[in-house]
Amino acid sequence: MGEVTADLLTTPLRGLSREEAARRLTRIGPNAVHRKRATVLRVLLRQFRSPILLLLIVTAGVSFVVGDSTNSLIIGVILVASIGLGFANEFRAERAADALHDSVRHHVTVLRDGRALPVDVVDLVPGDLVRLSVGTVVPADMTVREERDLRCDEAILTGESEPARKSTPRDGHDPADSILQMGTIVHTGSGLGEVTATGTRTAFGRIAEGLGESAPVTEFQRGLSRFSVLLLEVALVLTTLIFVANLLLQRPLIDSLLFSLAIAVGITPQLLPAVVSTSLAAGTRALARRKVLVKRLVCIEDLGDLDLLVTDKTGTLTQGRIAFDRAVPVEGDTDDTELIHLGLMASEVGFTDAALDVTGLNSLDTALWEHAGSGAFASARQAPPLAVLPFDHERRMTSALVQHPGGESVLVVKGAPEDVMARCSDLAAGSLTTLDSLYRDGERVLAVATRPVPGATTLTRDAERDLRLIGFLVFADPIKADAAASVDRLARLGVAVKIATGDSAVVTEKLCADLGIVSEGTLSGTDLDRLDDTELAAAARTTTIFARVSPEQKARIIRMLRTKGHSVAFLGDGVNDALALHQADIGVSVDSAADVAKDAADVILLDKDLGVLSDGVLEGRRIFANTMKYVLMGTSSNFGNMFSASIASVALSFLPMLPGQILLNNLLYDTGQMAIPTDRVDPEQLERPSHWDISFIRRFMLVFGSISSIFDFATFALMLVVFNAAAGEFRAGWFIESIATQTLIVFAIRTRRVPFFRSRPSLALVGSALGVVAVGIWLPLSPLSGLLGFTPIPASFFLALVGTIVVYLVIVEFAKKAFFSHAARTPGRARPRRDRTGHQVRRRSARFTEKTS
Repeated sequence: MGEVTADLLTTPLRGLSREEAARRLTRIGPNAVHRKRATVLRVLLRQFRSPILLLLIVTAGVSFVVGDSTNSLIIGVILVASIGLGFANEFRAERAADALHDSVRHHVTVLRDGRALPVDVVDLVPGDLVRLSVGTVVPADMTVREERDLRCDEAILTGESEPARKSTPRDGHDPADSILQMGTIVHTGSGLGEVTATGTRTAFGRIAEGLGESAPVTEFQRGLSRFSVLLLEVALVLTTLIFVANLLLQRPLIDSLLFSLAIAVGITPQLLPAVVSTSLAAGTRALARRKVLVKRLVCIEDLGDLDLLVTDKTGTLTQGRIAFDRAVPVEGDTDDTELIHLGLMASEVGFTDAALDVTGLNSLDTALWEHAGSGAFASARQAPPLAVLPFDHERRMTSALVQHPGGESVLVVKGAPEDVMARCSDLAAGSLTTLDSLYRDGERVLAVATRPVPGATTLTRDAERDLRLIGFLVFADPIKADAAASVDRLARLGVAVKIATGDSAVVTEKLCADLGIVSEGTLSGTDLDRLDDTELAAAARTTTIFARVSPEQKARIIRMLRTKGHSVAFLGDGVNDALALHQADIGVSVDSAADVAKDAADVILLDKDLGVLSDGVLEGRRIFANTMKYVLMGTSSNFGNMFSASIASVALSFLPMLPGQILLNNLLYDTGQMAIPTDRVDPEQLERPSHWDISFIRRFMLVFGSISSIFDFATFALMLVVFNAAAGEFRAGWFIESIATQTLIVFAIRTRRVPFFRSRPSLALVGSALGVVAVGIWLPLSPLSGLLGFTPIPASFFLALVGTIVVYLVIVEFAKKAFFSHAARTPGRARPRRDRTGHQVRRRSARFTEKTS
């Protein structure tokens, strides 16, 4: 490293040679802050975070200590199945996510051999000269070599909200003013930086290496946690009551303890972690085939909760292939050619380069230069601007100081028409009418204005005044052919679409009209500034178009929409979208987006298509629906059976089921439910956003658990009164009845349709459910019955069993219809949007996406 450091700040402005860059890369290594990739140990340890699994481990330990090897063995099988399935699915999905992460590349413009080249940030080396422009995420530690009004947002490292002014090293100046640190973001201006340190040698890299990563918690994970707490509370109360009751009945302490623990395990859906990870892994693979990169598995389910999408229009609703259309002079002494030339001069292209290079330019400047061609560039190089004031999102314009052939200096300003014209003291007659006409046609427009500045050689923001409007540059960005269909599909899924754009209100309203989007209102950036947060939160609900909004205003809009209970996604790909992406529940960007936008996003579309986003929403809802099937199945039938067992343990002179039999029953039942992630979901269940509702789950558990208990008590009466069953026969009969009813009920609970056979389950679910019932009937009749504590039962019992199952399913169908009808009539309560740590307001700090070697 020492010999490289000696070269710093001596790299000629033509940059390193390719050969020298390759040698340094070999010697120093890639510019990588290593992201924590999927490893066997890390994913395996993550499986033990579930409270349900911790309860199983404690129960297995107690069983082993007191010498109950059968219980210990059964719980061990459950643990291995749950942990193994969860590990296999999560590890496979994370490896796939790692591969997708590696496919998303970040490039910067670097000078090598005197040419500007796009270089992957991983391949940067000390001594490289990197061009910086608004929105660039500084990819390594650097020293400023050239700058034009360069300011950087250093909040990620310093916490300071105000951008820091940067300058070249000079005597008498603070050395920190010339240092650019990895992970900071260029806020305004442009410049050239020389790399001084890369990877973990940077300040950002050392911090990231020391802290590692802690993934934020999503709404889905919080819902799972709340559900687990509910089950543990029920298990704790029920277990304590049973244990105390059995001790009062003077039953052996060890038997009472094991039975109580078995009840606690029995009331919990032990394979819930495995079911969730299986569903999420399948969803990841399904979306990967559609070229959607989901940074974390649980983000898929959050897509299903989506009910509002805020999007920019360029490239999402339009084709994103902006082309220069025409020049519209408003001054009689200016022709189209001169207007175009002035527009070219007021840009940030490298006029000192040997050839035209549009890398790093915004889309409008790129289109203008591509229209003019290399001939115009060669001409411009003969008399390049004396100074350029780069574009930023506060001024929304670019200014250049140009020297005319006669020697007179002229200020040329190009930017958003409203902002440029506000600085004009001389507007030609009809200028506003011309602009309104262009806007009504849906055109994208830039205004060009000038002012003589005799003798000027430098340029500041104060010079942008007293301008004379010269004319307009008009650009075309056609609507996507499938945009209207994509918006309509989102609407059918209950996802409203709002547009937040830097473009004008009239242009955006024309776009909405062409797409068939009914606009409920428009707010401009100026309007937003007049509203406090309470007023904006109310206004944003009934506004469809937010026009001429700044990055900070976009973020504020998202924040206010979230306070009204919406689950908000923001789709953007520009530098000005990064703040809003941070604020959204789900930040969505595209592979071609600015680095800072990709870093802020939770989901990256490798193809920019709203149709693909709709697929993600459907996949999230399908996963949630199948997860809820398992949750509702487990809470209702498990609660009913364990409640029945609790009552019977007190009322009978013997335990209704031995602890090992309870655990075996649960193992069989859960095994049958492992096919739920493959199940079909009724289309009507995918039409609206879905989210956790613990009170709904609690009501479902009480209603359908009670029905299950009633039929358990009927079975108890049947065994005791009709068959005069002894303890072994009683346990065999109830074991068969409980496994049959709680397994087959899945066909009723998996759908809200009545009767349930109007909805077709997956073949895997049918096969697994019937297979489990067959095994459950066979075990008490098999040679293993004695070992398991069963006594054979008479054949007539099975006739009664069939009748019981039929009546049970019929009653459940009636109860289901009444339950869901009542739930549909109950108005939903607005959910406060919470951040990923549970707080109601979220503001994620900017972060730099780490690349891996």
